[in-house]
Amino acid sequence: MLWGSSFLWIKLALRGFSPGQVVLVRLGLGALFLLALCWVRGLGPPRSSRLWAKIAVAAVFANFVPYLLYGIAEQQVDSSLAGVLNASTPLWTMAIALGVRQETSVGAGRGTGLVLGFAGTLLCFSPWEAGGALGGALLCLAPAACYGIGYVYTRRFLTGSGVEPVAMVAAQLLVATGLAALTIPVTGSSPVSVRADAFLAMAVLGMLCTGVAYLFNFRLTVEDGSTVASTVTYLLPIVSVLLGMAFLAEPFRWNAIAGMAVALAGVALVQRSPGPTTQPQRRPEPASSRSGPGNEKDIHE
Repeated sequence: MLWGSSFLWIKLALRGFSPGQVVLVRLGLGALFLLALCWVRGLGPPRSSRLWAKIAVAAVFANFVPYLLYGIAEQQVDSSLAGVLNASTPLWTMAIALGVRQETSVGAGRGTGLVLGFAGTLLCFSPWEAGGALGGALLCLAPAACYGIGYVYTRRFLTGSGVEPVAMVAAQLLVATGLAALTIPVTGSSPVSVRADAFLAMAVLGMLCTGVAYLFNFRLTVEDGSTVASTVTYLLPIVSVLLGMAFLAEPFRWNAIAGMAVALAGVALVQRSPGPTTQPQRRPEPASSRSGPGNEKDIHE
């Protein structure tokens, strides 16, 4: 609900802000919210400069670039279409994870679930009917690929660091805010239009759909892995399509209901199917190399 509704809030925020301004404010509010939470819980920031460098890479691919691209894209396409195309994220994640050998294989059950889930999201709101908004629709695929990189990178380089998830995500959003501020002369030079709906959308988008939602996402990545965690994006079209129809008068289609059912079936199949082995199992030692009673190795141990 939090992340799926973000496409609605982006659309409303664009009524008063430029894409660059939307990115800067949502990241800043998300970072402030999580920094306040860290202060209440007595959590300090990461101390390693090497870890901060890794956080900066994650901030580029998981926050700054996709947020900016979605802001630009939603100037041309409906919020529901942006939510549907975002559902290609698990396929990007799976391909990237296989490419870098983070996952060695995808079982038949999980593979079928991933494809089934993506097919369901396509049914929700047919991208091939985008018409003149085809450029914006294609632009929505780039942030989905960035999210795929972000999931795999986070799983590989940021988990197991010993830093509390709240502190880690706060640091990442803080770095992303800095990147947005540096680029604001190019991405956000237009004047702000004072509108109540735009300001309300920015508040919800920043604190809830960025701060809280990304914290949940980071925990999912740590606990369940990048491919499984990314399947949450299959649920986003259900929310984005319904909210787009309810509040933005975006068209309703029968295939939205059918697509929701298929997407949920795909998510269930991925979650229920056993995941691949990510680390090779140790081969048993030959009998001649095993230590026995009186062996020098045993005495040393």
